[in-house]
Order: sequence, then structure tokens, then C-alpha cells
Amino acid sequence: MTEHTSAGSDDQRPSAEPHPFGDERFLDRQASELAYHARVLAKARDAERPLLDRVRFAAIFTDLTDEFFRVRVAGLKEQRRAGIRQTSRTGKTPAQQIQVLHERFRDLVKEQRRILDDELLPELASYGIRIVAWEHLEEAEHRELDEIFDREIYPVLTPLAVGPAHPFPFISDLSLSIGVILDDDGVSSFARVKVPQLLERFVQLERENERVMIPIEEVIGAHLGRLFPGRRVDSWHTFRVTRNADYEVEDVDVADLLDAVANEIIGRRFGRVVRLQLDDNVPEHIAQELMDALEVTRDDVYVQPRPLALNALSEVAGLDRPELSTPRWTPVDVLELGRDDIFATLRQREVLVHHPYDAFASSTLRFVDQAAKDPRVLAIKQTLYRTSGDSPIVKALIRAAESGKQVVALVELKARFDEEANIAWAEQLEEAGVHVVYGFVELKTHTKTLLIVRRDEDGVLRRYGHIATGNYNPATAKFYEDVGLFTGDGSLTRDLGQLFNMLTGHSRTADFERLLVAPVTLLDRKLELIRSQAHPGGRIVVKVNNLSHNGIIDALYEASQAGAEIDLIVRTICCLRPGVPGLSENIRVRSIVGDFLEHSRIYRFGEAPAPGAYLIGSADWMTRNLENRVEAVAPVDEAQLRERLDDVLDSCLKDDVLAWQLGPDGTWSKIPTEASFNVQTYLRAQAERRRRLA
Repeated sequence: MTEHTSAGSDDQRPSAEPHPFGDERFLDRQASELAYHARVLAKARDAERPLLDRVRFAAIFTDLTDEFFRVRVAGLKEQRRAGIRQTSRTGKTPAQQIQVLHERFRDLVKEQRRILDDELLPELASYGIRIVAWEHLEEAEHRELDEIFDREIYPVLTPLAVGPAHPFPFISDLSLSIGVILDDDGVSSFARVKVPQLLERFVQLERENERVMIPIEEVIGAHLGRLFPGRRVDSWHTFRVTRNADYEVEDVDVADLLDAVANEIIGRRFGRVVRLQLDDNVPEHIAQELMDALEVTRDDVYVQPRPLALNALSEVAGLDRPELSTPRWTPVDVLELGRDDIFATLRQREVLVHHPYDAFASSTLRFVDQAAKDPRVLAIKQTLYRTSGDSPIVKALIRAAESGKQVVALVELKARFDEEANIAWAEQLEEAGVHVVYGFVELKTHTKTLLIVRRDEDGVLRRYGHIATGNYNPATAKFYEDVGLFTGDGSLTRDLGQLFNMLTGHSRTADFERLLVAPVTLLDRKLELIRSQAHPGGRIVVKVNNLSHNGIIDALYEASQAGAEIDLIVRTICCLRPGVPGLSENIRVRSIVGDFLEHSRIYRFGEAPAPGAYLIGSADWMTRNLENRVEAVAPVDEAQLRERLDDVLDSCLKDDVLAWQLGPDGTWSKIPTEASFNVQTYLRAQAERRRRLA
């Protein structure tokens, strides 16, 4: 569920003239992100939700916080190490920010564990699902696990002793390790056994009317004598390391970008340790030995009960117990694109799709697949930021190239945590004859765009396009909420052609008529649209993932002060303070946290807007998106499509089940449930209605 984000410059002090409210008008970015993690964790605490859904949110919380340490905390530590004392918006140095984040994070981890121990585990047990340590198993179960260990686990384990002839082993990022204390005739020594990441975290046994799930480290710990024959195992303990996963690629030519990113991926594995997690039975002298070997301080150590790495709870959430989970959603086929020829449909009208309510397979994937097969299609140009491991999109592009079409793929090598997959896809595409472009070295290409050039049946060469808020990834399209626009509009598709020429030709300027492109035209146009509503009766409704850009925030404040009514639906980071008298009393901020990850970016300016006042696209309102990335935002002008966007925005504002609201002091509170209106349930019902009417 997690959407990856990167450190940026949004949280630095603004350089403009002094503001009457000073830096207090901004909320701290890192604290805002941790507040989102708390909202996710609250889903695990929600007794109204199905049990396995709650377990899944507890697992997602761990994934989110892992990434937070790998990127956010790591970035602050690098600033501190470099001696940077420049303060954040809230007046804190990097060192002070780290301290605050550590304190807040410890509280969140403690709450996660309380939810697990006091609520989730007892309720799971009541339904016959038990997570059990070795010592609580029966003898017959021990024997069964002995066989499983010998057959499935023992062959892939590697014990690593530590001593004068054996230096402390390298501990990889996010790996779970077992620290073994050995006693040889009164002489204590230490060894490490890595828990294999390719094995399931829980070993499962069937007990009468129960499923017993044993953490694999418990099984390994009970059999350590097999790994250290002739030596006495005094005790064993678990620990986990988190490393700096942030990097920047600088001062390289585009031709060297692939090699540079590949080298950075290798370097990431050896990044500095930013967190050490220990189980609460680790002796002090072993904790100190680990701290010394990994070069961390006491502040970097998190002591927790076993099991560590609770993202493994996703295996529990994935159990086949439909009565304990929200029913799986089946997306609706998109019939608005026509049953046969998508291009014929797009010559008549534009089509808007909304995932995961609308099926990715019958819309975006079908569009690319039809283009790849159609002999009238001459060229396909597409950006690829993140895609699935077995990508049908990439396979369709390969087929198109092999059939003689001109195919261009803009592959963003610097998409965090997807670099290796993107390098592999880039190599396969090049081997098939696709023109692979890696974009700008210093700018990530984050836009989600597709352009198809076709000589139609009447002999006219036309362009067809797709502009989206989400990646071309059929896997995440099943649970990421996103919108996409299919268009045959001549001016908009000409702009897409200009955009691709800018990307492939590495030009920094282009003449765009309708498409808003960062870093060229997007920021200025967004500021103009905000200011156009800075009057009594003005209206702004925006749905984004993150809001932290100084200029955008100040423009929204000015619009509020001028009388505009502003509603912001912000999933994760929001650095704007709503509801402050004299500053933002007309601004309301809410966040939707549900089964689907709210990911779309939708913008509406005015109650009865002119053309160009409804927009969708890839850009959040952050410095990195508006100034340091290539992004594309498209207008949605057809009345029927604007009505559908209104339905999405208005239902988000109506929600009182999934919605949280942000207060002037920066705290988030759950909106009281009165009407029991759930936006995601409502939009599923709307999709079912379309299915019935088809």
C-alpha cells in the first residue's frame, strides 16, 4: 500500500519576504508523514473492520516505517553528519528533528505491539489462528517441525562465527538475523545466522480445528545445535538492521546513467545503518557489541518483543479465511472504450477511467495491446516509472517493436526501489528493438503518459493519448485508486508529442497548448488557477497525495483570506495549517485511509469552471513534483467526465467512515461517523451499477 516518496527541499525555510504568520504557518513535513503512519495503524485498531484486514494494516504500518527510516531518517542523519545546522520550517536542526522523530516513532511501535498483543492475537486465537513460540508447542508438533527443518530450512542456512579470524559479517538491509551466544568451556563467543528472506516467515501446522503459525526464527533457534555441532548454544536472540537507501545520481552523462544507477543500487546495500532493532532478551553486552560493529548509537536502537519485522503479518492476513476479510473486489470492464475499436471511440469522445473500480486490463492494457497488434499503428511512445514484475505492458511494447512499429519507452531508472526491475526491463526492450530513453539525469520522469500514432482508415495520420495519475502497473492498479484520461483530442495529443520530443531530445522548452508540464509550465499555471479563485465565492477542491510546496501553500492562504472556500483531500503529507483565523479559516483538510490506496491527483477550480479548470495528472503539490521532476497534468473539459470527477471529489468530502480531518495545531482526528458514508464502498456500488447497465 505504500507509495514511495523521496527526500526533498520542501521542508526548508522559505526565502520570501517575512510573512505575518512566519514559519508557524507551515507544519513539519516529517511529522506529517509519521501522522499518516498513525492513521494507517489506527485501521489495525478499528474493531469494526474484518479481523484479517486489521492484521494487514498492522503489517503495512511496518512497511511504511521501514521506508521512513531508509529515506527520511537516513537523509536527516546525512545532513547532521555533514554539519548542516539549517533549520526546518518548525525551527529544528536535523539533529533535533531526528530526536523528535525517534520519540514519536517509539510511541507508535509501542502502540502497534499493544494492538497485536491485546487485540489481534487473542481474536485470531478465537478463530483458530494461533501464532505460537516453540516452547508452547506439543511434542508431536516438535517432531513434525524437526522434519520440516531438515527438509526445507537447514539446507539454506549459513552460520557465521565472529572472532579473531572471522570479522563481524556484513548485515544486509532489512534482513532478520539470529545472534547466537556460544559457550566453549566457559569462553563465550558470538555467531550470526541470517533468516532466509526467500522462505515464508511462518511455518504452518494444522492442529485440531486450528492453524498454528510458528515464526521461522523460532524453528531455527530450536535447531541451532545442528548448525554448531560440538559447541554449546547458550542462548539466541533476534536483531534487524535498517540501512540508508537514499541516493542521488549526479554529474554523469545520460549515456552513463544506467551504469551509474546500477552502481548506486550496489552501494545502497552497504549504506550506513540508521536503525538497529533488538528483541527484548538481548543481553546488554551483546547489544553493545552489535552497536559497536554496526556503528550506531543508543538512540538508533529499538528494543521490541519477538517477533521483529511485523510486516510478516501479511502472511497471516493472506490466509484463506474469507469470513474474516473484506470480500475481494472484481473491477468492472470499461465498456465506454467500445467493444471492438478503441480508436474509433476516441475519435468521437474522450473516456475517463477510475481504477481499481474500472479494470486496468480492459482499459489501459487493452489500449496498448490493441496498438501493438494494429497494422495501422505506426508508433507507440510510453513512459514507464513503475510496472509489474511480469509486465504485460512491456511485453506488448516488445511485440510492437518486433512487428516493425517505432516504439519509444522512457524508462525512469531512478524510480526508488524499482531501479533493478527497470534496468532489467530496459535491457529487454532494447534487445527487442525498442528505442529506450532514460530521460534527464537531474530530473526524474514521473509523468504517466502514452502516445499512439496511427494512420486511420480514411488515410489521415492521427495521434491518440493516455494521461494518468497512476503507473502502468497492472498489479498495483488492483488496489491503488487512480484516474486516467483516454483522448483523441488533436491539441492535447500534439502536446503529448511535444512532451515526448522534449524527453527524447533532452530539450528544456516546448510550446504546450493544453497540457501542463513540469518543470516548464505546471507551477505557474497552478498558481494562476489558485489566484483566479481568490475572491468571495471562489472555490477550490483538490485531491493529492502530498502538499508541501511553500508557494502553493501561501497562494492557498491568500485565496482563503480573499474569501475562497477550499477543500483539500490529502492522503499523506500536509504542511498547510487549516482553520487558522486570519490565515486559513476557509480551508479544510481531510485524509481518506481505506482498503484502496488513495493515489489520484484531481484539481477543480471554481463552481462553474471554464475549460482547463478540471485537471488530472501525475503531480503532487511538492517542490520535487513541481520543480524537480517531469510531470504532466491534463485538462478534463467534457461535461460528462467532469461530472464523474465531481462525483469522486464530492464523495470524498462526504465520507465519514474513512476520513480524518486536520486541525490548526497539526493533529489529525477521525471524523465522527454519523451517516456511515464510505467513499470506497460508494464508488464500488457505482461501478457495480455500470456493470449491470452494460
